[in-house]
Amino acid sequence: MTNISFTGLSKRFFTLSLTIIAVIAVASLVLGVQLDVQFKGGSIITYSYEGELDKEAFAKTAQDLTETTISIQESTDIATGRGTMVLTLPGSKSLTAEQMVAVTEGLQTQFPENNPQTLSISNVSATMGAEFLAKCLTAVAFASLLMIVYVSFRFRRIGGWAAGVMGVVALTHDIIMVFGVFVLLRIPLNGNFIAVVLTILGYSLNDTIVIYDRIRENKKLRGDKLSLAELVDLSINQSFRRTLNTTITTVLAMVIVTIVAYIYNVESIITFSGPMILGLISGVYSSICIAGPLWVRWHNYRDARA
Repeated sequence: MTNISFTGLSKRFFTLSLTIIAVIAVASLVLGVQLDVQFKGGSIITYSYEGELDKEAFAKTAQDLTETTISIQESTDIATGRGTMVLTLPGSKSLTAEQMVAVTEGLQTQFPENNPQTLSISNVSATMGAEFLAKCLTAVAFASLLMIVYVSFRFRRIGGWAAGVMGVVALTHDIIMVFGVFVLLRIPLNGNFIAVVLTILGYSLNDTIVIYDRIRENKKLRGDKLSLAELVDLSINQSFRRTLNTTITTVLAMVIVTIVAYIYNVESIITFSGPMILGLISGVYSSICIAGPLWVRWHNYRDARA
């Protein structure tokens, strides 16, 4: 078992987290936050093609034909061996059927040897995108509220509501870190962002509950002999190896997924698994270094005021 004073090092942990959050805030203001079609509205067109295709030339030609700034993702259909290009055209107005036909014909004329064929077309209005974003954020907020209620009830004998609030503070820390990954890597916020956030909430909450459970058991056994800080440090150290091993196992699995996706050039998977890896690391960090020590500081502050 490790013997680390996590509460004693809390200032360093908080300073590190606040510094990273400040960097993310500055990057968001300077670089801006990109929204995908799912949240902003626009059109998504998926083409299949044969042979080797110049991605940049293909994107430029499509951009000239649509007179719209586009983003492009390239991947390979494992079953057929044909490559696919996903063109994303964000905007308040979707392309009409005539415009889509004109774009396809123009690409087929420009790249006859690659024989581009339309696989799918999706249009999302700006209103629908905004509504979808609002619903996703509502789901995250509702999940956080339920977590506070659950932790408050389960750990009511050791000040459950405070533990629940500190747990959600740690979860908010993880959401900001995932958001920062998307901003710094210039990945547009889309359904993958919400999927990563909700997954990280589950993993991070599980790690936090494991530590809280250990605190509750140790309080029964040694509550009169140890201060709250010593109790929290003991519980975190007892849970440290188990919590770390769980995260390492999951991170390794996601690394393998990322490598396979990179080999087959499946960008939609990479934009999920990449942020997921860093989110998992943030989740175990916040569970060990943020939630418990912050809870101790809140208790000390409350007792000092009392």
